[in-house]
Amino acid sequence: MHPGRTLAVLAVLVTACAPLAATAQAARSVADGRPLLLSAEAVLLVDPEGRTIFAKNPEEERAPASLVKLMTLYLAFEDIEAGRADLDELVPVSRYASLTPRARMGLRAGEMVPLHVLLEGVAIASANDAATALAERLSGDEWSFVGRMNAKAQELDLHATRFANPHGLPDPAQRSNARDLAQLIARLLKDHPASRPMLGGQTFVYRGRVYARHIPLFNDPLGVQALKTGFTLEAGYNLAVSAWRDGQQFIMIVLGSRTRTSSFLDAKKLLKYGFIEAGLDAAPEPAPPPKRPVRSRRITITQ
Repeated sequence: MHPGRTLAVLAVLVTACAPLAATAQAARSVADGRPLLLSAEAVLLVDPEGRTIFAKNPEEERAPASLVKLMTLYLAFEDIEAGRADLDELVPVSRYASLTPRARMGLRAGEMVPLHVLLEGVAIASANDAATALAERLSGDEWSFVGRMNAKAQELDLHATRFANPHGLPDPAQRSNARDLAQLIARLLKDHPASRPMLGGQTFVYRGRVYARHIPLFNDPLGVQALKTGFTLEAGYNLAVSAWRDGQQFIMIVLGSRTRTSSFLDAKKLLKYGFIEAGLDAAPEPAPPPKRPVRSRRITITQ
């Protein structure tokens, strides 16, 4: 091969490999220098300035599962703040809403439920029947509400996101990615601050029953104050998280973890990594290399 051509090929290879090398370097665990291994299929961690701290397949199209409910909450709080709905009003539950499958509050057709209870059901219990009842109250029927969801997605520049229902049950038309979902939870918390304590809640009571979610991240000193989970067999285990450290907000999306536990472990690793990268936590000292055992030398003395 001609020397000039050889140099040109090498230059292309170096250029192509440089981003990979940078990504690999960024993915090193600050604790021990090993790769930051995550089980999730796609993740995104964003710092207070909106800069990406860590990303893995952030543009990959995936099923959002119950992270869809972030948009349901967005439109609900939008209507409440505009005076089109009231937290204390009683909302009738239709038969259609009461039959929404899977994760449910067990709403009964014909009963009247306070709107704030439906919001808690969506945010804390991730109740699909509550999401449908809320959608019907705000837009008359589920399909009209989905139209509003998609219009708002375009308004918020969520161009990779398509909604098909207000709760997140599987639908081939319903897709998003980590970057859009990070933008969605960030805008929800910014535009409608009242959603923050709702997404940070762990329990609520309705009809004498306590609805609770047990989220380990709330018990760790990581500053997690708002969180939404999601799961379907198609999507895997999903998380949308907002954490505050020293008054600074970090947004994290975890999609497609293999188990619920691994999704929380991934989130914990990422937040610790992000705090250190942002200079808010000190990196731990690397562990010293193990000492090699001293081999004794056997000496035979003959007389």
